[in-house]
Amino acid sequence: MKKYLAQFRPFLIFIGTFFAAYIVLTILYKFYLNSFKADEVDGITNFVGRNVEQLLQIFNYDVKVQKSLSNSWLEVLFNNHFIIRIIEGCNAVSVIILFISFVLAFSGNFKITLYYILFGIVFIYILNVVRIALLTILLFHFPEKNHLLHGVLFPLIIYGTVFVLWIIWVNKFSKYAK
Repeated sequence: MKKYLAQFRPFLIFIGTFFAAYIVLTILYKFYLNSFKADEVDGITNFVGRNVEQLLQIFNYDVKVQKSLSNSWLEVLFNNHFIIRIIEGCNAVSVIILFISFVLAFSGNFKITLYYILFGIVFIYILNVVRIALLTILLFHFPEKNHLLHGVLFPLIIYGTVFVLWIIWVNKFSKYAK
């Protein structure tokens, strides 16, 4: 048994670190979400909604992001038409938690790890705001493509980007990089 533990030690450390970080960050995020009433929109989702609205207004689009009167999400009105809603799951926090957990599991130098995590959080956040803005525009013009755009293309873009960030981390900055 000791032989196998020694042989698989790097893998077990990776798995243990990944799941420990993921569980701790997820629990902290759930505590954060539980601090809001059931009919409230959490602060991060509100911030994402404001940034989507600001981004689209920079390009002179007629857009308004507002709290739903009866639900805990934001409604995006584009050219005075309801196009999409932004729910808590759209704020990319779960993707960011996944990203952080993986980077920590392959951590390297503390300072480099911290900087890469901060860079990744900002990058994923900005990508997510751009994703929601583009999704709004595209669904206004092509509402029949909802499944393709929302269900396939945009998740592929955000998860694919996180995967590329992981590959860069492992090959360039982690303790396993050559």
